Amino acid sequence: MSQFDVTIIGSGPGGYVSAIRCAQLGFKTAIIEKYATLGGTCLNVGCIPSKAMLASSHHYEELQHFADHGIEVSGDVKINLEKMIERKQAVVDQTCSGVKFLMDKNKITVFEGVGSFEDATHIKISKKDGSSEVIESKNTIIATGSKPSNLPFIQIDKERVITSTEALKLPEIPKHLVIIGGGVIGIELGQVYLRLGAQVSVVEYMDRIIPGMDSSLSKELTKVLKKQGMKFYTSHKVKEVARSGNNVTVKADDAKGKELVLEGDYCLVAVGRRPYTDGLHADKAGVKISERGLVEVNDHLQTNVSNIYAIGDVIRGAMLAHKAEEEGVLVAEYLAGQKPHIDYNLIPGVVYTWPEVAAVGKTEEQLKEAGVVYKAGNFPFKALGRARAGGDTDGFVKILADAKTDEVLGIHMIGARCADLIAEAVTAMEFRASAEDISRMSHAHPTFAEAVKEAALAATDNRALHV
Repeated sequence: MSQFDVTIIGSGPGGYVSAIRCAQLGFKTAIIEKYATLGGTCLNVGCIPSKAMLASSHHYEELQHFADHGIEVSGDVKINLEKMIERKQAVVDQTCSGVKFLMDKNKITVFEGVGSFEDATHIKISKKDGSSEVIESKNTIIATGSKPSNLPFIQIDKERVITSTEALKLPEIPKHLVIIGGGVIGIELGQVYLRLGAQVSVVEYMDRIIPGMDSSLSKELTKVLKKQGMKFYTSHKVKEVARSGNNVTVKADDAKGKELVLEGDYCLVAVGRRPYTDGLHADKAGVKISERGLVEVNDHLQTNVSNIYAIGDVIRGAMLAHKAEEEGVLVAEYLAGQKPHIDYNLIPGVVYTWPEVAAVGKTEEQLKEAGVVYKAGNFPFKALGRARAGGDTDGFVKILADAKTDEVLGIHMIGARCADLIAEAVTAMEFRASAEDISRMSHAHPTFAEAVKEAALAATDNRALHV
């Protein structure tokens, strides 16, 4: 029987990063993955393929505006969806192969099969050919991730009524894509197909899209996407989804009980994700799982069974790849006797539409609810020379700071390159910077990053320079 110091069940960003850090720290490490490729949801059917599709569709959209830059393209511009999806898959394959390389480089043993507990120290690996083996592990990290959620009355057939997985490999561009759910997944995939020529309608239960982010970001993104042609039906509760041939009918009621009926040829169900522990047999190891399906952990991400830990989507908190990575590193270092920490308030959130949306820290709604006295500074991208030069003038940066101490409490932005700009915000807040601290740092000109400096100036006695 093979024996290991640490075994990770699941090879997503949390799992494989944790395995690498464990190996770096000298642990004999194994990782178990049920699929033939490593990388989990993020690399195979989530973050990476969706960003590849967003990039391809963005290039097509930009091509429509080349004439504004004095670039004349003759002839018809055509979309080859099959080729686009082939490129997406090539990106996925290359990325997953990279993870396999890292496993080999760090001498991590990889098992392909479903990992399930026999007890707290023994894990059974059930393989596709029907065979199985049992390994012994001193410590185990559960990193089994999440799966798309659904509403109980919706029958997902993976053909016309689909999840995000199927949306990444459609055989055609939809004529009318109806999306249930205005969160990150629905909005990103909606923009992909909107750019390619589909009519896109979003039905959202809450009163705004991306409801977990600051309301000002939601308002601006809604405005921009409406201008691009996306339609929104917020404050609507879906009650029925029916397929007839190649047509799908979605019925929903608004807050006053008025019925909405949408007819489309595809319906994307994007109502969130649920923790995935199917087949794990956590009960055999004595691991507690909550009524919501989450593995219960303490501040060290340790379950009620002392040698078993859990990270990522399968535990409390935001379902984000980079959160899972940080947690994977934390457990590895904790097992090595170090004292790592994670400030969950400083885990950034990003929506990879264009304009991009990014945020870290507290929203205005959260500060108001907590009774915190704060000040806000805003700066619009349209006032930036770099934004005007590139034609990306939608959006703004908003900085929220404590009214007494000037410490930055939250930074919220929507605009070009915000997915990258948010790192500056995280760095500043990690070192407990004040708005004035940021305002006094030199930012290269002309750059999009100048918007962060200007927003900080606006939050510091309202002294932005370029508005």
